[in-house]
Amino acid sequence: MQKQNFDSVFDAICDTRTEATNMRLRADLMMNISHMIKENHWTQQQAAQHCGITQPRVNDLMNGKIEKFSLDALVNINAELGQFVTLHFQTACS
Repeated sequence: MQKQNFDSVFDAICDTRTEATNMRLRADLMMNISHMIKENHWTQQQAAQHCGITQPRVNDLMNGKIEKFSLDALVNINAELGQFVTLHFQTACS
């Protein structure tokens, strides 16, 4: 059996490159939000108010429940926190 190398864990677990890219972007956004919450020492209730979401959604986010968040929702939460997303495009290797 030949060992496969992957660029990220998402490339290894997702069925398509498209799905892996979406998961990677969502993970990055979730980590950014989580970092901001921790950095500001907010309770989940305070974070919910700052993020424009409910406390249970903050709990899901802080516990890494990536499947519960769309890319669009995470971009919106980051915007609520004053963090605007920029993209860097790179040609994928075949």
